[in-house]
Amino acid sequence: MRPHLAMPALLIGAVIAVAALAQPAQLARAQAAEEGAPALPDVSWSFEGPFGTFDRAALQRGFQIYSQVCSTCHSMNLLTYDDLAGPDGLGYTEAEVKAIAAQKQVPTINKEGQPAMRPALPSDHFVPPFPNEKAAGAGFGGTAPPDLSDIIKARDGHERYVYGILTGFREPPKGFHVPSGRYYNLYFPGHVIAMPPPLQDNVVTYSDGTKATLDQEAHDVVTFLTWASDPTMEQRKQTGAKVILFLLAMTGVLYGAKRRVWSDVEH
Repeated sequence: MRPHLAMPALLIGAVIAVAALAQPAQLARAQAAEEGAPALPDVSWSFEGPFGTFDRAALQRGFQIYSQVCSTCHSMNLLTYDDLAGPDGLGYTEAEVKAIAAQKQVPTINKEGQPAMRPALPSDHFVPPFPNEKAAGAGFGGTAPPDLSDIIKARDGHERYVYGILTGFREPPKGFHVPSGRYYNLYFPGHVIAMPPPLQDNVVTYSDGTKATLDQEAHDVVTFLTWASDPTMEQRKQTGAKVILFLLAMTGVLYGAKRRVWSDVEH
């Protein structure tokens, strides 16, 4: 590459990198509009944008929602309890994580070689609510509730879609038939969903004193589920920011070099 072409090329690269970090939410909204679906709720998230980060208080409230509400039906098989601690975690200490894990029981083999149960350790995966998929589906028409580890990535619209489902339960419009055992949801495809409304005002009492409205609960649990699907997001964004800063710095260096090297030629 010639020196006089280096600055625009690097600058374009930096702009593309910034745009790539900012596009997912815009693409999701555009896709929903093209498909004729109702516009998803316009919700703000602390982790949005190239420099967004997770709100640790919201993460802990979201984990509380999952633990007390969602975990009665949904597993999170990709997470271990020690994922909750450390720089990429929810802000818990190792002692707090050990106490959280110990509230669950996991199968083991005792000294006599017999099946037994023991308190879970931080290294254990999240304990699922059912022993196997058949047991999970037995009370849900044969279909097990989905694992929530990657639910944000698995759903079009990402955070706003899941938030919409959690807050989108309504009385069906006049003339709209909802089969017995099903529920009307504004944002679910076809509007008929098997899951009953999981959240309502004051479904939990937040340990930090935050008022537990439906919107707050949905916002917090979606924040937690977003973290669960991408716990290294903050590190990736920090790396991306460093790369962009490096490209911008190199743009200045190469532009200065270009002016010096080509000054005699241009004049």
